[in-house]
Amino acid sequence: MNLNPDQLTNYANTFLNVLIDYSPKLISAFIILFAGLYIIRLINRFIRTLMVRRNLDPTLTRFLADILLWVLRVILFVSFISKLGIETSSFVAILGAMGLAVGLSLQGSLSNFAGGMLIILFKPFRVNDIIEAQGVTGTVSEIQIFVTKLINANNQTIFVPNGSLSNGNIINYSLQKIRRADLTIAISYDTDIKKVKDIITAVLKNNPKVLQTPAADVSVKNLTDSSIQLAVRPWATNEDFWGVYADTLENCKHAFDSAGIVVQPFVKESSKNNNKTTDPLL
Repeated sequence: MNLNPDQLTNYANTFLNVLIDYSPKLISAFIILFAGLYIIRLINRFIRTLMVRRNLDPTLTRFLADILLWVLRVILFVSFISKLGIETSSFVAILGAMGLAVGLSLQGSLSNFAGGMLIILFKPFRVNDIIEAQGVTGTVSEIQIFVTKLINANNQTIFVPNGSLSNGNIINYSLQKIRRADLTIAISYDTDIKKVKDIITAVLKNNPKVLQTPAADVSVKNLTDSSIQLAVRPWATNEDFWGVYADTLENCKHAFDSAGIVVQPFVKESSKNNNKTTDPLL
């Protein structure tokens, strides 16, 4: 199509007129955009500083600040396109539909997200606490929004989803400063119970890591067909717990050997109806 000079002039004039008429909206829209970005940055910085001063959890501080940042950016973008004269009702409807679709497809992730928020807010455990939950035990290395990272005794990293973690039972071994060990020692029926209890009590008193308050307890736990089971319950700090656990067993064995007391081995009980078995392993 050939355009003559008059048509080009008319198109140019029309474009200039539209540009002149639309330029106030365009200029004001970009002023709102740049001013809004600057104000959002100031608000985000102020909120982060305020939460740090209130000693909020660093993970929660970072997450809430990021959420606020993106919410303000979405509001600013809607205001920007609205100032340009673009209809925003359909745009908001599209955003709502997209949010619903994403929410339905990420139900598990949203559950973990909600669990992470509950853990961060109510703090059933903190970083460096030793916990037992969901069948695993370890030291809390990091509390993330969707998962909690544990380091077990074998130096293996375990990621536990926050959804199941927040809805299940949690044993926090670090919440209290002291901890009781529960040990079982079996002796034969021919052994003098009082003598054995005195020996164990002396072993516990000679261990400086065993706390005197609360006092350790040594008592009869159970009478089985093959042995008398004694419950030995010393108290120790969290740092000394496993040392006290191992030292008590080892020192009691040495003391029993010196006194001529034989520890009764645990015997696996079996039914008389199983006497006909021919399996040598049973």
